[in-house]
Amino acid sequence: MAPTLALILWLVLLLALLRFDIAKEPGTSWALWVPLIWMFFESSRLPSQWLGFTGGIAAQVLEEGNPLDRSILFLFIVLSIFVLNLRAFNWGGFFSRNLCLVAFLLFALASVVWSDFPLVALKRWFRDLGNYLAVLVVLSDPHPLDAMRSVLRRLFYLLIPLSVLLVKYFPGLSRHYNSWTGAAEYVGAATSKNMLGNICMMSVIFFVWDTMTRWSSRKERANRLSILVNICLVFMTLWLLNLAQSATSQICLLIGCTLLMAVQSAWAKRHLMLIRLLIPATFCVYLILAFGLDLNGKMASVVGRDPTLTDRTLIWHVVLSEHTNPVFGTGYESFWLGSRLDRIWAQVGPVNEAHNGYLEAYLNLGGIGLILLLAFLLASYGTIFSTFKTSAPLARFNLVVWATVLFYNVTEAAFRSGLMWLMLLLGGLFIPARSQDHSHVLNPIAERRRQKRQAPRTDHLRSVPQGKEILQRGKRIKSGIGPADILRENT
Repeated sequence: MAPTLALILWLVLLLALLRFDIAKEPGTSWALWVPLIWMFFESSRLPSQWLGFTGGIAAQVLEEGNPLDRSILFLFIVLSIFVLNLRAFNWGGFFSRNLCLVAFLLFALASVVWSDFPLVALKRWFRDLGNYLAVLVVLSDPHPLDAMRSVLRRLFYLLIPLSVLLVKYFPGLSRHYNSWTGAAEYVGAATSKNMLGNICMMSVIFFVWDTMTRWSSRKERANRLSILVNICLVFMTLWLLNLAQSATSQICLLIGCTLLMAVQSAWAKRHLMLIRLLIPATFCVYLILAFGLDLNGKMASVVGRDPTLTDRTLIWHVVLSEHTNPVFGTGYESFWLGSRLDRIWAQVGPVNEAHNGYLEAYLNLGGIGLILLLAFLLASYGTIFSTFKTSAPLARFNLVVWATVLFYNVTEAAFRSGLMWLMLLLGGLFIPARSQDHSHVLNPIAERRRQKRQAPRTDHLRSVPQGKEILQRGKRIKSGIGPADILRENT
C-alpha cells in the first residue's frame, strides 16, 4: 500500500473512532480537547519535532528550547486557565488538600534561585505547570470519571494507530539508530523506544481495565462493540511493544496487569487494607533485592540481557560522581546543562536523563526535593484509596497506575512530565467541589442533551388511556395552575 493511501485510511479511521465511538461518554465537554492535545504532545513529540524543525538532543537545543514549542504550549496553558476560570475552580480548596504537591512545586520554583541556569529553569518550571493545569481541566469536569475515560481513550486512539502507521509506512520518522551500536530502534510516534514502550504499557493497562469494567454487561450492544475495539487495540499495542524492545515497559506491564486482575478479585475486595500495605511493602523488598543483591543484573543475565541494564549502572555512577549539592540539588531541571552535560556525554554518550526517576529528582532538587516527591506519592496513594468508597472501578485503575509508576521509575525517569506522570496526577490529586457549575457555558449543547436524557420520558403517556389528559394537567401545573384549580375545573 502506498504511504499516501495509508495516511488517508488512518485519518478516516481516526475520525470514525472519534466521531462514532460506541464507548464515547455522552455529553463530554469540548474543553477536554485542551488537555487531550497537551497530553498528546507530552506523550509523543513536541510541535517543532512533528514539523521537523529540530533533531537529536544537541546540547544547545536542550538549553535553549524552541520558540515554536513555547508559543504553542503557552497558548494551551492560557486556554486551561480560561477553562478553570469559567468553572469557578476552587483554588483555595485545591491547595489546602494537596499540600505535598504544592510544597514540591514551590520548592522547585525556589530552586531557580541557586540554579546555574535560572532563566532556563524558570521557563521549564512554567512549561511543566501546564501538566497540572491540563489535569485539572479533566478532573474539574462536571463528570470527572467520564472525562478521564474519554480523554485517555481518545489519546490512545491517536497514539497507537499513528505509531503503527509510522512504523509500517514512514520508517524515516519512526526509526532511529543507536549511537553506539548502530542498531535500528523503533520509536513510533514517540522520540525513543523507551517512550514508545511507555505508551504501549499504559495503553494496554487502560484497555484491559476498560474491558474488565464492561465485561459484566457485555451482552449489551454498546459494551460488546467497545470490548471488540479494545481487543483490537490491545493486539496492535502488543505488536508495537514487541518492536520497541523496552524491557522495563514489558516487565512493568506484566506487573500492572497482574495487579489489575488481583484487585478485581473478590478476595481483594474483602481485604482492601491488606492490599494497601502489600504494595509499598513489595516495592521496598524489591529495592532491597535489586540494589542490595543485584537482582536486576542477575535477572537480565538469565534472559540474555545486558547485566548493566544497558549501561544504566554506568550512568548512575557517572552522574553521582558529579557531587551535586545533596540538600538542594542543582536547581529545577538544571542538571543536564552546561559543562556537566559535556563531561557526562564524554563518558557515556548523548543521554539526557539518569534512567532513574528518584535519582533524577535528587540530582535536580537534592534530598529535600526527593523527600517532597515521596511525600506526594504517599499522599496520592491515600487519595486513591479514599475513592474506593465512591468509585471502586476508577480507584482500581488509579491504584495500578500508581504501582506501575513506582516500579517503572527504578530504571527509567518518568516523574515531572510525560504520559505516566500525567496519568498518576489524574488519579492522585484531590479536587474540591466546585463553588458554581459553569459546565453549560463550555458545552451548552452537550449539557442540554444530558439533561434531556436524564429527564423522565412522557412519550408513552400518549398511547395509554387518559394519557393526553395527564400531559395537559402537567402543563397546567408547570404554568402555575395548581391542583385545586384543576380539580375545580373538572367539577
